[in-house]
Amino acid sequence: MKLGIKALIAAGIVTAITGCSSTTSSDGSNANIAKAAQSSERAESNRARDKYRNPVQTLEFFGLKPNMTVVEIAPGGGWYTEILAPTIKGQGTLYAAHFPADSEVEYYKKSLAAFKGKISSDTRFSEIKMTEFSALTHHDIAPAGSADMVLTFRNVHNWYMRPGDEGVLKSFKAFHKALKPGGILGVVEHRLPEHRDTEDQKRSGYMKQSYVIEMAKKAGFELVASSEINANPLDSANHPRGVWTLPPRLALGDEKSAQYKAIGESDRMTLKFKKI
Repeated sequence: MKLGIKALIAAGIVTAITGCSSTTSSDGSNANIAKAAQSSERAESNRARDKYRNPVQTLEFFGLKPNMTVVEIAPGGGWYTEILAPTIKGQGTLYAAHFPADSEVEYYKKSLAAFKGKISSDTRFSEIKMTEFSALTHHDIAPAGSADMVLTFRNVHNWYMRPGDEGVLKSFKAFHKALKPGGILGVVEHRLPEHRDTEDQKRSGYMKQSYVIEMAKKAGFELVASSEINANPLDSANHPRGVWTLPPRLALGDEKSAQYKAIGESDRMTLKFKKI
């Protein structure tokens, strides 16, 4: 849902300006994030995605600071972990809430094994604490009331497409439990236009912004800010194989690949919530 100016003012929401430049905060936090993002130790294929995912601006918007206790939900192959871990190392604590070790899903098992192999062989990740997360069953992502920030990037659709409302609500409640009072939940998700049928959320990989806000509020969060940092007006969110039609997946292979590459990655909401 792309909120208008009047709605934002009425709701007391502070909106970040798309394409805002990175500045250095008084405690050097932003410089630490930028340094980690610009590091040559990051995989080249990952750095190529920065122009779509805007990691420095996104983490600045959420208010990340190196001395925080942060939980990254479902880190996958570690795209954001490559930035979060060096930023936080030595000052704060980073929990990586990955797939459960007892999962029988082959993809989950392979993804978890690859992530563990990655962080075990690189000193950048030596202080990461592994925990487990599953929308319906594994919710102990960090000690209760210990986290300053929980971050989830392009995951909400997964919790919805399988278990539906229950999966999303239980996930947000797990995040709420892990956070300190006033702690921050940062959400980046593929955005479905508000005029589209809600049924499209079940198969497209896109979610309505209004829906995500509603479910977060039901779990005990307050929306404090919304940003268009990760917006992409070229994305119609209407593709043959959903969001996976676009880069980096390009699910149709060579078919119209130039067209989809020209669009770039998906249009995304960027939402900042506070535990109340």
